Amino acid sequence: MATIDADHVSVDFPLYHGSARSLKRAMFAAASGGRIGKDAQKRVVVQGLRDVSFHLAAGDRLGLVGSNGAGKTTLLRTLAGIYEPVRGHVRVCGSLNALLDPNLGMNPDLTGRENIALRGLFAGLGRAEIRRLEEDVRDFAALDEFVDLPVRTYSSGMVVRLGFALATAIHPEVLMMDEWFLAGDAGFMDKARVRLETLVRGAEILVLSSHAHEIVARWCNRVIWLEKGSIVEDGTPDEVLGRYLACGEEGGAAMPAPAALAAAAPFAADG
Repeated sequence: MATIDADHVSVDFPLYHGSARSLKRAMFAAASGGRIGKDAQKRVVVQGLRDVSFHLAAGDRLGLVGSNGAGKTTLLRTLAGIYEPVRGHVRVCGSLNALLDPNLGMNPDLTGRENIALRGLFAGLGRAEIRRLEEDVRDFAALDEFVDLPVRTYSSGMVVRLGFALATAIHPEVLMMDEWFLAGDAGFMDKARVRLETLVRGAEILVLSSHAHEIVARWCNRVIWLEKGSIVEDGTPDEVLGRYLACGEEGGAAMPAPAALAAAAPFAADG
């Protein structure tokens, strides 16, 4: 069974030129709530997360809400193993897929086929499974003969299609998703909706960062409200979203949900 344990997790980002007076002045002016500090090496750091703890088990659908810069994407990337905590630890049991950036892990100097093969090798697939993966991604992304050309020669739309197809081709037990992953051509996202529904419904655990509160309410059975890198509230969607919106965060207005996310939401909620 899939599980996630975050135990007193803190993440700092060192500012290696933070001793410069002008930079320090600018950073202290920009940072609110004392998020600038110093680490054990006396370097100036931005505190991305502070003492974050929670446990998720199979069946959990966690939504992350908070204002811009609250730490939502930092938490996603820490859970995915991209950032390393300076204090505390993260333990994820189960296969993991992080839909954070459609270009994540792609090498533009390699061909589409080579990028597909590398993703398959990273996922531990055998030769026959990688061949099936190539066929699936090539057909879904409509690459045709471009599959054997370097990705740097692709149009922006082709790169998005390849990235989405690669990221959603392998079904994980733990799925982490930033709603900005779904920004793209509306016509393609209509096609992507069914693929996304299948991926979300098949995951044992979902962690979703979103400004679209209606999507969080539909998809999730638990919500964590982050501000300044710390947990403000942790509870049911009704409880947390009600207090969050009542506090007037982000002007009290939710951002519109990406079309594919909104269309998939009712199906995901059933899972």
